[in-house]
Amino acid sequence: MKTIIVYYSMEENTDYAAKKIAQSIGADFLRLYPKKAYPNKGFRKFLWGGKSAVMAETPKLEAYKFNAGAYDRIIIAFPVWASNMAPPLRTFIKENDLSGKRIAAVACQSGSGAEKAFEKLKGALGIDKLESELILIDPKSKPGEENESRIKSFCEELEK
Repeated sequence: MKTIIVYYSMEENTDYAAKKIAQSIGADFLRLYPKKAYPNKGFRKFLWGGKSAVMAETPKLEAYKFNAGAYDRIIIAFPVWASNMAPPLRTFIKENDLSGKRIAAVACQSGSGAEKAFEKLKGALGIDKLESELILIDPKSKPGEENESRIKSFCEELEK
């Protein structure tokens, strides 16, 4: 089964997880970049990013190459912003027909909200169930055995 991990990462936690999973299961990966970067420090980071997530914005993305027909499974990975997926993923979903694909998801968070973000992701995709879900707490900035164990279990579940 051909798999790609499509992700957005601001603080490199999602990048860390996506690359670790890709290496473990032999998946390709595609990192999305918004044309206008989000502030990554201070109050503006939370205000702008949170507003963009809550308002379900779809920011313009830097050019990327993606052929949905080349993949059987797509893993969507994102940081959780205000109990939502990061907006660049919403743009990707809007721009690409992912129907008929097996979809799994990875959410990186500092606090909570991943479960709600998964529900909103399923709504954006028009599906009832994700193949698998993984929630990590800041896997790069706060490394620990619990995150590593969760990543390993997620990869094993996908390989069944």
